[in-house]
Amino acid sequence: MRAASWFTPAIALARIAWLRTILYLFVILDMHAFVRDTRDKGEHPGLYQPLLLARLLDLPKPTVANTTALYIVLIVACLIGATNYFPRIAGWIVAPAFTWWVLIGMSDGKVDHDHLALVIALWVLPTVAPARRGLSSYGDQTRSEAAGWAIRCIQICVIATYFLSAVAKLRSAGWALTWPGSAVLTWAIVRRPHPVGEWLLNYPWVLHVMQWVGIIGEFCSPVILWLKGRWQLLGALFFIGFHAANTAILLIHFLPTVVCWLAFAPLERIVPWYRSRKEPKAGSDRDAREAEDQAEHGRQAEQQAGA
Repeated sequence: MRAASWFTPAIALARIAWLRTILYLFVILDMHAFVRDTRDKGEHPGLYQPLLLARLLDLPKPTVANTTALYIVLIVACLIGATNYFPRIAGWIVAPAFTWWVLIGMSDGKVDHDHLALVIALWVLPTVAPARRGLSSYGDQTRSEAAGWAIRCIQICVIATYFLSAVAKLRSAGWALTWPGSAVLTWAIVRRPHPVGEWLLNYPWVLHVMQWVGIIGEFCSPVILWLKGRWQLLGALFFIGFHAANTAILLIHFLPTVVCWLAFAPLERIVPWYRSRKEPKAGSDRDAREAEDQAEHGRQAEQQAGA
């Protein structure tokens, strides 16, 4: 029972509402900035080499017609889903459509593992039935185990992105711990020169320390799933800092994974916090009006007494 409750914690539906809006809008950004060559595969089908999942599902080859239709469907469904109106209908359209979009876009052999959590998030979000729709959903504090299960799935996939990356590093080295002591960062900087990275080439020991910190952090990443409060926040900040360092040194980002770190954030507190900030102001305004009314009544009473 404790294991089952860990997989299905009761979480406010507001967190799901915020994630829907953020992730569906991010999918539109992703289609134009990151996995943006899907429609090119439709125009040049000779570039298409279907991945295993595409072969198992026997998906059709990309053409100008189906990739254009896929693009339009995704844009419309994401915009509808982001409003939290008809979120389940929109979600069940976005999930398979974006999965197909990614399968086509990554069919040239380079599969970006930073999309793992994002794709899974799109599949689990529609499983949660909203209690409210539209703007009111962002403040919905109704706690739901279905919401908790969806959030936990996203969290597990975020962490799996790092842990499986560490496993892949071991496997590529013949299951030997040689990666952190290698010159892989030096090679990456030479391959992708950037001022910050080129400056670090003068300090190879710093690069080795970064490699050790990185792989240890990846192996220890599952611990974050059991941390709470500030400790979990520190764990999240460590990996966000990890990505910031990669961006500064190599101009490599992991935004599809970074945005999914929001599954760990208590987004459901945003609306109550905002309301609490407004209430004191409203109360002070009301007190000021009451004080003015009392002062006015006092002046009128003095005038009547003088008369």
